[in-house]
Amino acid sequence: MGTAVKAADLRHRVAERRSGAPTVCWGLGVLEDEDVKFMLKGSKLKKIKSSRWKKDRRMKLQDDCLSIWFESKSRSKPPTFSVMDIREVQEGHQSEMMKKHGSSFSESRCFTIVFAGSRSSLELVAATEEEGRRWVRGLKKLRKKVEGMSQHEIIHHWIHEHLRKADENKDNKMSFEEVKSLLKMINIETDDEYAYQVFKQCDRSKTNKLEESEIEEFCRFLMQRPELEQIFNYYSGEEQILTVRKLRRFLNSQKETSTDENAMRIIQKFELNETAKKNQLFTQDGFMMYLLSAEGDIFNHDHDQVYQDMMQPLSHYFISSSHNTYLMEDQLGGASSTEAYIRALLRGCRCVELDCWEGPNEEPIIYHGYTLTSKILFKDVITTIRDYAFTVSPYPVILSLENHCGKEQQAVMARHLKGILGNMLVTAPLDGNVPKELPSPEALRHKILIKGKKFDASETTTEHEEEEAENGECENVKADEKNQKVSVADVSEEFSDLVVYCKAVHFHGFQHAWSKACACELSSFSENRVRKLISEAGSLFVRYNTMQLSRIYPTGSRVDSSNYNPQEMWNAGCQLVALNFQKPGTEMDLNKGKFRQNGRCGYILKPSFMRNRSNLINPLRPRAGAGLSKTQLIIDVITAQQLPKVNKDKKNSIVDPLVRVEVHGVPDDNATRRTRHVANNGFNPVWNESLRFTVTVPELALIRFVVEDYDSSSSNDFIGQFTLPFSSMKEGYRHVHLLSRDAAPLSPATLFIRVRMKRV
Repeated sequence: MGTAVKAADLRHRVAERRSGAPTVCWGLGVLEDEDVKFMLKGSKLKKIKSSRWKKDRRMKLQDDCLSIWFESKSRSKPPTFSVMDIREVQEGHQSEMMKKHGSSFSESRCFTIVFAGSRSSLELVAATEEEGRRWVRGLKKLRKKVEGMSQHEIIHHWIHEHLRKADENKDNKMSFEEVKSLLKMINIETDDEYAYQVFKQCDRSKTNKLEESEIEEFCRFLMQRPELEQIFNYYSGEEQILTVRKLRRFLNSQKETSTDENAMRIIQKFELNETAKKNQLFTQDGFMMYLLSAEGDIFNHDHDQVYQDMMQPLSHYFISSSHNTYLMEDQLGGASSTEAYIRALLRGCRCVELDCWEGPNEEPIIYHGYTLTSKILFKDVITTIRDYAFTVSPYPVILSLENHCGKEQQAVMARHLKGILGNMLVTAPLDGNVPKELPSPEALRHKILIKGKKFDASETTTEHEEEEAENGECENVKADEKNQKVSVADVSEEFSDLVVYCKAVHFHGFQHAWSKACACELSSFSENRVRKLISEAGSLFVRYNTMQLSRIYPTGSRVDSSNYNPQEMWNAGCQLVALNFQKPGTEMDLNKGKFRQNGRCGYILKPSFMRNRSNLINPLRPRAGAGLSKTQLIIDVITAQQLPKVNKDKKNSIVDPLVRVEVHGVPDDNATRRTRHVANNGFNPVWNESLRFTVTVPELALIRFVVEDYDSSSSNDFIGQFTLPFSSMKEGYRHVHLLSRDAAPLSPATLFIRVRMKRV
């Protein structure tokens, strides 16, 4: 049952338990905070779901100060949620729901809890303005504290949470039956004899119950990491301690900066023992804290900053793009919401879609035409975009407007765009001249671009001249309805004037595009048409994408809002590869992984061989010598830690985990390798298996780690995943912090692996 190095000194935790103080509250330093004290007592709040559904619900901060109990009548939702799962706390009437249904309450009483992932927001109204302010302040303080927690503290909290649940009679003591219950909760299946042996070892008071320091000893036992201890022993030798010189040797093997200065910085930052710290020595505890920190993560955190050249033309970047951005669910009957735009923008999306239709009272609306999806006002969407466009990234946002409105409501759209967006909106070329190439992201900081049709009297066009009429993609839409998309001749002057750098045009072929050499023209392609173009003329497509933007969208037959594989389109240099952000799955994992780098700003500079117009790389069969660096990749899958249960409703259900590593890139690089499964252990399974890959174009490759629960009679159940660019992956011994299906953190669940790379 156990895994590594001894846990850090927990004496202060023991004293805390003796004093009766909540375990993690004390560690967070928030126990004396007046707002936190108020939250610990709990409040009756009003939950809002619609104009009619406004019901009283009680909410209370738990003693750990990291989880909140929320009264719910739904059996499908857990009664508590973690502060770690909160993405944002919005005050007042910021959310769409509050604007519509909470306006009768004063703003100071209202707040919205927005969660990471796909969980619906909580729209709440406090009984008084003071209570509302206390909840908002308190939640924000706790979120800030959580962001500063180490992985070690998170694991300790996680174990204590399960201890609290296993303590059925709430006497702050653990009987053997309660210990067995705990082990099942944390995904460990072990025989009673062994469990009893561990229990008796910790029961130093001989009372047949673990209490105070005995519980802490049991926690330390659970938190052992033998594989980390083995690595530490290898580098520390007989002295069982790392000097600066020995730590440098380890850092060198990790391909980290192995100077005296960096080694001493690490000791000062992570060593827990003050005497060791003063003498520039690294103990086993400090070593474990280091490997569990962000610096021991597989992702290169230098890439958390914008590190790429942002002065090149827009066509030289992959741009995070959304399809049907307004939808929260499927595209036949799902809800349209401004919240969907908020979620996309906060995930770094830089190109959002607006399907614009004639609305009542001369106000354009947005929804998926000829379906039962709900409708939202165009002006509300533009206001939301204004408020959230540059929250996580300063680089330009492109509004892909699909225009189904007559000239009168187009004029209304133009007025809303100019009036609401003001100076953010680009209404003329930056230097006043017709550009020969697109401006750079840096030149367009905090600017919003309109992608749409532009009136040109010299052009003769058909009704649905741009691609295959995006709203008419659906095979079940009647042919005459397809033709209702606004033609160039029907574009109003007011709207046309706002289209500057992203003029939507029909694609007449690569030679035609090169003969015109108009960098500001943009064509959209269905996923099927792109695959055909890549197959027939992949090199020309890469060249085309060095000058102009291309936008790719899913076929209309994907009525459930499923997604295509975006990697195929990135391989051809397509910039605006639009996906349904509301649909979790492998495709969105790849998108999140792709844009995890470069400060999550939504713009990724293409590799140099995809920016050179004279270098015709074939995306299906890239040849050696075209600036490519073929690499052998070896992933040693060592262990996993604190994997969640797949079936939480079944107390005795224990996962049988296996790890799958996938390479997504050019066709020759696409590969999957997997480990064996480990039976009945999701707490600390051990594999020690090596998975080998050859990656011919690492500059385009993504690496996806997937953990599944093995099932011999049916498909395996998903447990967690993490995806990152090959170029952002660090070598050496690393932790992989897993994410849920909807991209929310699965903290403290991790994989522990070793990464090795070798140029071929």
